[in-house]
Amino acid sequence: MHGDDTIHTHFFWHGPRMWAISAAAGIAAGFGLTYLLPPAYADAGAVAPSIPLPLVAPFAVLLLSIAIGPLVRPRAWHRHFPDVAFFLGAIVATYYLAGYSRPGFEGTKSYGATMALHAGMEYYAFIALVGGLFVVSGGVLIDLKGRAGPIFNCVLLGIGAVLANVVGTTGASMLLIRPFMRANEGRLTPLHVVFFIFIVSNCGGCLTPIGDPPLYLGYIKGVPFEWTLLHLWGDWLFTNGLLLVLFFVVDTVMEKRVADRRREAGQPALAPAVALPRVSIRGKVGLICLGLMIGGVFVDPLLHHVAPHLPHLPYGATFQIMVAVVSYLLAPRDILARNDFSFFPVKEVGLLFLGIFLTMMPALGYLAANGHKLGLDTPTAFYYGTGALSAVLDNAPTYLNFLQVAVPTDLNKSTIAAFLADPSGKGIRELMAISTGAVFFGAMSYIGNGPNFMVRTIAETAGVRMPSFFVYTFWACLLLLPILVAQWYLFIR
Repeated sequence: MHGDDTIHTHFFWHGPRMWAISAAAGIAAGFGLTYLLPPAYADAGAVAPSIPLPLVAPFAVLLLSIAIGPLVRPRAWHRHFPDVAFFLGAIVATYYLAGYSRPGFEGTKSYGATMALHAGMEYYAFIALVGGLFVVSGGVLIDLKGRAGPIFNCVLLGIGAVLANVVGTTGASMLLIRPFMRANEGRLTPLHVVFFIFIVSNCGGCLTPIGDPPLYLGYIKGVPFEWTLLHLWGDWLFTNGLLLVLFFVVDTVMEKRVADRRREAGQPALAPAVALPRVSIRGKVGLICLGLMIGGVFVDPLLHHVAPHLPHLPYGATFQIMVAVVSYLLAPRDILARNDFSFFPVKEVGLLFLGIFLTMMPALGYLAANGHKLGLDTPTAFYYGTGALSAVLDNAPTYLNFLQVAVPTDLNKSTIAAFLADPSGKGIRELMAISTGAVFFGAMSYIGNGPNFMVRTIAETAGVRMPSFFVYTFWACLLLLPILVAQWYLFIR
């Protein structure tokens, strides 16, 4: 960790961040509990209270801050984004703990404590997997020999789409983004990285529960491990195939423009592009730890199968954090240096998503209570509903909430098996809609899926002028959304 990181951490606890938390708690306790608290909660007893829509405001403000802050005041945002995330997250967390404090919702716990605990556990599992894969992959050096061109890039992104199902979209993104950028040196544009996020960081990972966190949550709740491969392979092939074709056309145009610019500027032409790169991989410790990180995904299901009465604690996530620590300590320093490894990308994702996980509790609670009133009763409604929220919420809890709306009973193996056994096939089509909506639409914004932010930060650190939040979403609407609509037309409706 760099020296300024140490200073920043000290300042975090003793500077404006503590003020932000205290002020947020005061606002929630003094204003929120007297003005926003719904009267119906007085008689709610053990049932979930009605969530007032104004409580969604902190989440909306955080999204707008993430979108607008880097545009209007980039240096101030870079310095103070943890203040914003903690301030808004503390408002919601304090409101939940103090306002929904009546015991009896889940055993002796209150509704507020239960929801805050669930959000905390989900965040812990999220950051353990995403952050752990980021750290572990920093100790693996993939070197690609030869200059990239359109064919080279399509082959690499296609490999990434397959690899995402083995090591997760985060693992594949962290392993390949730096080699991808190095191979395209001299011709790398922001659109290259945008397509990388579309394919490797999102759409490639829908074939296995390992591929993307939403599908892993479904597996934990009882969706069979092989279900995604058996039912989503057509969606995967169609969506990623069209994206690769589109990227080939775009990259071919960019290749010609780069050649024209260099010729007009009197610069020497780039070396001829190769179709297939020569690959060398270093970092045995990193590769072993990568395998252990993926194995950590199965720790909790295995433990609860062997010892069903074991307390529900995040054993797998804790194991993944331990693996990441060991990997970093044992990683060769020259490999970390070649990968330009720093903790800033995971720090940015960790702090911003902590605010996101806290502030989105009311939005998800409102959805869980009012899903059927919103007309969520067809595969099309589930596809676009899950997709729209997965673009601006983290797609993992969004998936779980829409699955809960589709299966309005306790989620477990037997209830999901009965849901999927519907003779009309409605259950299968609704789960296909929820699964692809969560995974594919996670690429529609930087905050739809954890790896998106990390890839953006790594690219910016390497000198790529990545598009702003709104410009990225514009490119996603222009390039990705028509493909997702076509996928809905062919496979979901």
